[in-house]
Formats: sequence, C-alpha cells, structure tokens
Amino acid sequence: METKKIVIVGGGITGLSAAYHLQKQVSESNLSYDVKLVEASNRLGGRIQSMHKDGFTIELGPDSLLARKPAAAKLVEELGLSDQIIRNGTGQSYILIKNKLHKMPKGAYMGVPKEIQPLLASNVFSIKGKLRALMDQVIPKSNVKGDQSLGMFMRRRFGNELVDHQIDPLLSGIHSGDIDKMSLKAIYPLFYEAEQKHGSLMKGLQKSLPKVPKKPKADKKAEGAFMSLEKGLETLVKRLVEKLESNTITINTAVDHIEKKEHGYHLLLSNGEVYKADAVIMAAPHTAVPAMLSQYDFLKTLYDIPATSTANVVMSFNQSDIKKDIDGTGFLVSRDSNYRITACTWTHRKWPSTTPEGKALLRCYVGKPDDQGIVDLSDEEITNIVLKDLNKIMKIKAKPEFSMITRYKNARPQYNVGHLERVAELRANTSKELPGIFLTGSSYDGVGIPDCIEHGEKSATDVLAFLNKS
Repeated sequence: METKKIVIVGGGITGLSAAYHLQKQVSESNLSYDVKLVEASNRLGGRIQSMHKDGFTIELGPDSLLARKPAAAKLVEELGLSDQIIRNGTGQSYILIKNKLHKMPKGAYMGVPKEIQPLLASNVFSIKGKLRALMDQVIPKSNVKGDQSLGMFMRRRFGNELVDHQIDPLLSGIHSGDIDKMSLKAIYPLFYEAEQKHGSLMKGLQKSLPKVPKKPKADKKAEGAFMSLEKGLETLVKRLVEKLESNTITINTAVDHIEKKEHGYHLLLSNGEVYKADAVIMAAPHTAVPAMLSQYDFLKTLYDIPATSTANVVMSFNQSDIKKDIDGTGFLVSRDSNYRITACTWTHRKWPSTTPEGKALLRCYVGKPDDQGIVDLSDEEITNIVLKDLNKIMKIKAKPEFSMITRYKNARPQYNVGHLERVAELRANTSKELPGIFLTGSSYDGVGIPDCIEHGEKSATDVLAFLNKS
C-alpha cells in the first residue's frame, strides 16, 4: 500500500493539534500515512510559553483557556491532564477611565450590556450615556448589507460613551486591535444575529445566551470562566509532543520554498533537505506563507491581513510594597485615558496558585494600535513606562523584584472589515491552483487557543478527506 505523505508547516498549537489529530485519525483507519511537522524556531507551542522562577509560575504568552469552548477541554481530557486543571479566581474587575478605577458593570457579555438594571446602577456612565445606551431597546435593527465594523455596529446601538468606556477596552484589548476597523461578521457574528432576530441587541443576548446560574451555595465556590494547568499552559504543548511519534517533528528548520510537482509538492528546507508531500497543512503565520510559495501572486493578498505588535510585562513585588493593592483580578484601560498600558492583570489574585505567599505578580500589556512603537523600546524603557502608569493607581513604593518582557512583533492578525470574503477568496484560489495545500491557524478563523486546536483538528480531517479522494 502506497504511503501518503503529509507535511505540517508550523509548530504552534494549530500545527501540533493538526499532527495529533492526524495521528489519531490515521491510527483508526486502514490507510498508510507519514506525517512530518517542520518548525522554523527552536521551540514548539508558538505564543504559549510558561516558565518557573523563584516559586512563580509565569505565562509569557496566553494565560488561560476559555472553559466554555469545548475543543480545549476535550483535548486536555484526551491527553490525561484533567487532574491538573485549575480555574481562575473569581473577583471584581475594573475599567480605568481617566485616573479612576470603576467596577466593571455586571450583567454584560464581552462588555456588551444585556441587563438594564446593572447598567442603570453603574457609576461608569453619565445619565446621558445610560439613556443613550438604553436606546438599543427601540432603535430598529441594522439594514447594512454585507460586513461592517464592530465599532460602527455598537456605536449605532449604544452610543459612543458606553462603547468607549466599556465595550472598546474589552474587545480591543482581547484582539489587540481597533474596534472601528474590526469585522463584525468575522469576529462576533453572534451580535449581528441577535440584533437581526430580536431587534434589540440587549434583548437578543438575553434570549440567545445561556442563563447565568444562580449563586452557588455558601460552601461551594463559583468557578471562573477560564482554566489553565497547574504548571502552566505549556504543559499542554509538552504533552502533545509526547503523544506524537518520535520522528514526526523537526525544529530549527524553516521551509524556504514549496514547489508544486505533477503529483504533490516538494518542500525545500533550510537544512538542505527536501520533503515530499501529497498534502501540506500551512499552519505558519500568514505573513510567512507568500515567501514559501513566491511564484503564486494571489497569495500576496495575505499581506493585506494586517497584524499588530504587543508586549507583555510581568513584574513581581512584595505585597507590602503595593500601597493600593486593590481587591480584584485586574483592570482594562479606556482608550481615551492618558495611559500607555492597555490592561493589567493581578495574577496573584486571578491565579493564586502561581504566586508564593506574600508576593504580588502583575502582568501588564502595551501596544495599542496607535502606539505600536512602544514594543520596540528597550526593556528598561518599557518597564519604566508601565511602572509610571501603575503608580498613578496603585502607589507601588519599590522597584520590581524581577520583570520580564515578551514581545510579539506583527503577531496578532486583525480581522478587519471584509476579512471573511478575503479568506474565502484566498482558499478558493488555493484549492484551484494548489490542491492539497490547506491554509489554517489564527490568521484566518479565530485567534484563541481553543479556536486553534479546533483549526488543527479540522485541517486533519480535511487533508485525509482530500487524500482519500485522490
């Protein structure tokens, strides 16, 4: 029986998920496949990176998995890691507006209000802003044909004040982008569907979202919406690698060029080797793909998918050195405030098991869409900027015991208006011109870890379906 060859380009969580699910599906079939994964850098897992220092568990990239998305929870269980799951500490989060921290209003989903009473009770908005937000109840549904920006949609329904002070800090922070450029259809189609079906977005969310469970009994602690693993998220990466056959992965090796042949493809590697493939899963960043297939001009439209740069700044202190150690999990910064940080997580409160007793671990983020240059500053300059911002709120009377900065240059793909159409056209052209090559990953269909795990699983299924036909 002829052995079909599959090469995965990129060893982030999408590529590893694809390799794992291919191996799993192949073992359940009667066909013969050879799977290879090639990663250009010296490590696997992409932005997932955990380290341990002085008793701290520190995430240099993402710090959690969204528990309600099943792909990640399912994989964690399959890998035998369920006993290592930890849930985030629940508590009050805040929005920083001007120089004051305001409690994040309750009764909201992704920053979007779905209940009237918490909105009216909030001290975040003026009376005028509240009344304008409540106009969502009577404003007719949108008649915009095609895509529109998330910001435009939200401003029409709720007005600028609520968008700028609540929705924008959360959604722009999650996606490291500009809410007034983001595609509504690509990022949050749920909002559009809820509005179209029910007229009001608030009413639509009330009817379409699962009901929030009642408060737990006094002896039972509420579970947070996020989960991680005791020794850090990189545990997931390491376990995936352990599950793969020993000769599957090659690191420190880039794919310099991919050449289409009469049957399949030849991949020229930076170490001089050539891999032959019947199918290729392209799980590398979209910005890297055109150079590997430089003879195909249509792939240059991948450069039209913008990407932003961010940096994470992790700092440790003695708790006693923070004069205003606020009881909460962190805060977001409204974009009209005079701060360069976009958010701060009080990791010692959100993830208590990561931090030794008596210590505080803070994690701040920089790199607003209109402040990309900050990522290129030196570690010392970034640390000083972050400390200056924090001291306006928290009054920290000591330098950090240690600080760590992780930069992600042009690493956050932006799903701007028209993204779905652009990706659909790219994939249609790829299927026609390059059958057997599959574009996947956070550049196209969703940026969260559970999304990427799902992308990898879908790619595995799609590749096997393609090879079974050929």
